[in-house]
Amino acid sequence: MAVEYDFAEAGDAARQGAYFAHYLAHAPKAPKNFVRIDPDLSAIFPDAQAVNEALRTLARLGGGKPVKRPARRRAS
Repeated sequence: MAVEYDFAEAGDAARQGAYFAHYLAHAPKAPKNFVRIDPDLSAIFPDAQAVNEALRTLARLGGGKPVKRPARRRAS
């Protein structure tokens, strides 16, 4: 970001994630299954697909119930 941008007086509006809680509470289809992962893991798992694949593999190796992939939703 350019040096000439000064957010010192912006208060909470300039803070990263300042409105996320409001979004979760008021968005029409707010994600109820949101999980925050630590920064070191986000470097390894760059997107939801990578996280899901790793968790499915872990579940299979754990000897639990077979994991069935959910049907993909179609965009409406």
